[in-house]
Amino acid sequence: MFDFNVVGGTTAREIIAASRSELVSVVRDAYLAHHQGDSVNPNSYFLRFPEKPSARIIALPAYLGGNDNVAGIKWIGSFPENIESNIPRASAVLLLNDYATGYPFACLEASQISAARTAASAVLGARELLGSVVAEKIAVVGSGIIARNIIEFFAAEGWRVGDFALHDKVPAYAESLAAHTRDALGYGASVHDDLGGALKGADVVVLATVAGEPYITEPDAFAPGQVVLNVSLRDIGPEIILNAHNILDDVDHCLTANTSPHLAEQLTGNRDFVDGVLADVIRGDIRPDATKPRIFSPFGLGILDLAVGSYIHRRAVETGRATAIDGFFGETRRWS
Repeated sequence: MFDFNVVGGTTAREIIAASRSELVSVVRDAYLAHHQGDSVNPNSYFLRFPEKPSARIIALPAYLGGNDNVAGIKWIGSFPENIESNIPRASAVLLLNDYATGYPFACLEASQISAARTAASAVLGARELLGSVVAEKIAVVGSGIIARNIIEFFAAEGWRVGDFALHDKVPAYAESLAAHTRDALGYGASVHDDLGGALKGADVVVLATVAGEPYITEPDAFAPGQVVLNVSLRDIGPEIILNAHNILDDVDHCLTANTSPHLAEQLTGNRDFVDGVLADVIRGDIRPDATKPRIFSPFGLGILDLAVGSYIHRRAVETGRATAIDGFFGETRRWS
């Protein structure tokens, strides 16, 4: 009960690399548990800095029942200017708490976990909304760590893809991701300076940027039946949202913080444009609409961090790669 383990980022990354397909199933199960009410997922809390308007640190507390039965919190910093020094934008830790006593039992480096759960969610959404794991073309907008992880999860899930069409405001970043996609994963990859050229004809579009407001605003930017993974949440104009088939991960969470769906709600004063959540599609309660673009907007729920983090912690302990901190708790009896 009083064990406390630390799992570093290198170990987390190794476990993720060997377990991506299993993690998609872990995320799927977490979504279904959440849909059934076997979770608690409060709003995220944002710490912002007046002199650093683009930076933030976010707290995501949550509880996930089922086989995990664990509480915890992810504390994740997002400092976009880091990339100018070739430092990753995001850094994070995840604390896991025992549900019976409330005692924390593990601390995990969580930037890898956060990227993995985001990628697993996106690839799960793509499969459910496309109804296939075959795509002639997948467009990826943004070429950072999240985009890389999503492509790696596509590969782990056995997707057959003719070409990954990559676009980034910094062409060198897209070139680096293209090289990784070709050399490490064996897929075709092309770099597009023009955003429209990357999007045109894609079966699936992945938006993985740090955009703070919409820049995709043309009414015909997306085609009927095209699956759009709105991972970065703020790239798409609200008018496009209103004319799409919209699937979220959680309605209340996603309609906050000026996400594209939230802007659509502000524009109309209602939520009628929301067709359902991913769990509805998984359960077969909603069928994707082939007459409209199919947009999946995952806000990123804390329960997913718990699900993936719990899996990684178990694997780290089982394989002797967790570091036990002896005597972490100063008192283990109320009176002694």
